[in-house]
Amino acid sequence: MIREEVDSTARRTLTNTARVLSTLKLDGPLLLGLALIALYGQVVLYSTSGGDWGAVARGTTRLGIGVALMLVCAQLKPGFLRRLSPWLYVLGFVLLVVVDVVGYIGKGAQRWLDLGFVRFQPSEIMKLAVPMACAWYLRERPLPPDWRTLLALAALILLPTGLTILQPDLGTGLLILMAGVLVVLFAGLQWRIIALLAVAGAAAAWGGWHLLHDYQRQRVLTFLDPQTDPLGAGYHIIQSTIAIGSGGITGKGYLRGTQGQLEFLPERSTDFVFAVVGEEFGLIGALLLIGLYVSVVLRALYLATQMRDTYARLLSGSLAAIFFVYVFINAGMVSGLLPVVGVPLPLVSYGGTSMVTLLAGFGMLMSLYANRKLAA
Repeated sequence: MIREEVDSTARRTLTNTARVLSTLKLDGPLLLGLALIALYGQVVLYSTSGGDWGAVARGTTRLGIGVALMLVCAQLKPGFLRRLSPWLYVLGFVLLVVVDVVGYIGKGAQRWLDLGFVRFQPSEIMKLAVPMACAWYLRERPLPPDWRTLLALAALILLPTGLTILQPDLGTGLLILMAGVLVVLFAGLQWRIIALLAVAGAAAAWGGWHLLHDYQRQRVLTFLDPQTDPLGAGYHIIQSTIAIGSGGITGKGYLRGTQGQLEFLPERSTDFVFAVVGEEFGLIGALLLIGLYVSVVLRALYLATQMRDTYARLLSGSLAAIFFVYVFINAGMVSGLLPVVGVPLPLVSYGGTSMVTLLAGFGMLMSLYANRKLAA
């Protein structure tokens, strides 16, 4: 009798939860995956901050802002998002120009706009504005795109990418570039065009090498051989690999990591937070976190496959894939498999603008899925 009452209560709770999620245009599995990653991140933040509850409170506040914006974006209609796309792109581009002229300078880079009560990076807006603008541009055009369309898309993508890299912010610039490129790839390209674009990209990378700042070139050279400057440019990656390797299978234990707790590991709460995960929770903890990321990416890609409108399909596919790119670049960077470019670990690294941008993107994805029949 008691078991039947418990089962009945559980069914009512699940039904009511499903009804609330449907009313708010939220996808339950995707929301659960994001919540678990965010919770994991708050646990890690307490460790990386040295047990500072103030840092945890600030991180929770920023997470709350991101969740609120996700809820707002989930209520927007696909038609409104489509009409908003070019205007958001123009706004973000203008703000990038303003940053290059009068932006706030911090840590040797001019990336922020300081409004007095808040400081934010306009380049984060372009992580959403670029794929939205590319999807908007492709919506009424035949697919796969022709060369004229590709040239227009190249201008849409490369202009904000170049302005961001010049701040200098190579990591965010590459993410903006990838977000736009993913939309183009999802639009469908012939293999010969992909090969030609790859050759052109390699040539541009070779030419762009001379335009990079000295510290950016040094990061690439250090990636090839960190031991050439173990106390300088190679220090970050050496300490990071030591932290991950010393964690072993099960880790040293929560709050017991030496590289992180004794501050040998630089930027342990931002770019190199994954090294703290590997040191304190070991391979098991790292795989658990990666598993949560994979579940979110797979669910997001599934939602993207259900879209019935070109704009929704291209944008949602790009948003899902760029989340994977975030994780791949950060994990590879911290593990010594990729150069250090300053890409945060989604929903785990301490930061405000990046977290808010990601959650806003997922809100758009849920909105597009919930209104997929209307959009079609």
